[in-house]
Amino acid sequence: MTAPSVLAVFAHPDDESLSAGGTLARHAAAGARVAVVTATWAPGTRRAAELAEALRILGAGTPRLLGHADARVPRSAPGRVRFCDAPLDGAVGELVAHLREFRPEVVVTHDAYGGLTGHPDHVHTHRVTMLAVQAAGLERLYPDAGEPWRPSALYLATHPYSALRVWGGHLAPRGRTMRSVPDEWITATVDVGPWLEQKVAAVLAHRTEVERGAVPALIAGLSAADRARLLSTEWYIRHDPCSTAAPRTELTT
Repeated sequence: MTAPSVLAVFAHPDDESLSAGGTLARHAAAGARVAVVTATWAPGTRRAAELAEALRILGAGTPRLLGHADARVPRSAPGRVRFCDAPLDGAVGELVAHLREFRPEVVVTHDAYGGLTGHPDHVHTHRVTMLAVQAAGLERLYPDAGEPWRPSALYLATHPYSALRVWGGHLAPRGRTMRSVPDEWITATVDVGPWLEQKVAAVLAHRTEVERGAVPALIAGLSAADRARLLSTEWYIRHDPCSTAAPRTELTT
């Protein structure tokens, strides 16, 4: 069976690699079309260049940047409003245009918590993506954004409670509050072990984040065994934006 096309929507450069890098690499290796929309940072910045390298490693095409400012880094997009402050209708319309142009079968984004860290840009990206996936299939919404397209499935990248036994030992000492969901909520558990080398290389391509001591720096400092323990599994909660009568499209697990 051919792997479905995937469009991932994440808030910042590095989120795609940390949250879904293995899944993206796995689908690309199976011959699927794969792309990533990133809500923040402007073209021409160092982090946009690092994103391009990470996507090359994952086989996920070239960056699709909405170009808004990171909530905590105004210089990320000079003259642009912070993404979490951007008018909702406009942000949804921007993403609808990418959905209709790429026409993915599966969309992947942050969960409602915004992942383990709960960053406000992550949370806003989740909300915008949920609305855009619904709107993309409705011809009278955003009529100038292209021909309607309705993805078959939406997957939210998340972490179950049980994963905190692994992640907690690394993030808790940094004073991080970690947000996770009940294990029974998980509907797709993806083994990305065979693509771990690509995933780690993509994470480390975000050198700015390594240098400033963010999560990629944590990954850089781990042993190979600890990297495998933390990064070899990715978890998702599935949402169905279309009717249950339509054929189900699944992430490759």
